[in-house]
Amino acid sequence: MDDPARPGPPDRVVRRSASHEESVRAGRRWWDQEAEAYHAEHGEDLGDAELTWGPEGRTETELQALGPLRDRDVLEVGGGGGQGARWCAGQGARVIGSDLSSGMLGVAARLDAATDGPAPVAQLQCDGAALPLADACVDVVFTAHGVLAFVPDVEGALREWARVVRPGGRVVFSLPHPFRWVFPDVPGPDGLLARHSYFDRRPYVEETVSGRATYTEHHRTLGDLVRAVRAAGLVLVDLHEPAWAPGRRDWGGWSETRGTLLPGTALLVTERPG
Repeated sequence: MDDPARPGPPDRVVRRSASHEESVRAGRRWWDQEAEAYHAEHGEDLGDAELTWGPEGRTETELQALGPLRDRDVLEVGGGGGQGARWCAGQGARVIGSDLSSGMLGVAARLDAATDGPAPVAQLQCDGAALPLADACVDVVFTAHGVLAFVPDVEGALREWARVVRPGGRVVFSLPHPFRWVFPDVPGPDGLLARHSYFDRRPYVEETVSGRATYTEHHRTLGDLVRAVRAAGLVLVDLHEPAWAPGRRDWGGWSETRGTLLPGTALLVTERPG
């Protein structure tokens, strides 16, 4: 993407490889710094206890990607302020939330305390691609735009999620639609002009003049995602490409101008064979 929404420009933007460790280090620092500002900007759109799958405004209530949740054990990875985890708890699930960023977990703890209704039983700070959990311990793993866009090894992350889910359980994840990579990340008409190769898989990296990454995003094609699902031992059940919800406000480079013409989010529903 050309210009992710954030205060102040980076020293420079490059397209280069970025290791898992470098990406995690940059991501933790970025989200720790931006947690409060992010919630102030987007909290009204996310709600306090709603599972919204992407900036288009489509919710789990509408899409029903997770399946029945009552009395199920659920893990949210990359949960940010925990809105999705809180929604699942409200459906009768036993929920653990998690995020890489202590700043985002602070937002989640504040919302847990201030929100009426059930809350997650725990919040973990951890790398979403290296979970401190036992094998086959939950029924559902999900993330809404968490983890996968920010790590280089999507197959490895999916293997980890498949490891902790029980046979017959679901792994459901949304992330920026790969087709977005072709276009500048701006909400207006300029964001409809193809500028980049869909097949250029070099990560987007913001870095300091000394070369230290401060933000990374990793691109793969839709075919790459499907192959990663298969390689992780999961079965693809469904693929949603949500259209823009009427009346939804712009969200950074996402907008009604673009969202009514181009897919902005890919939501993949997978299962671990029983």
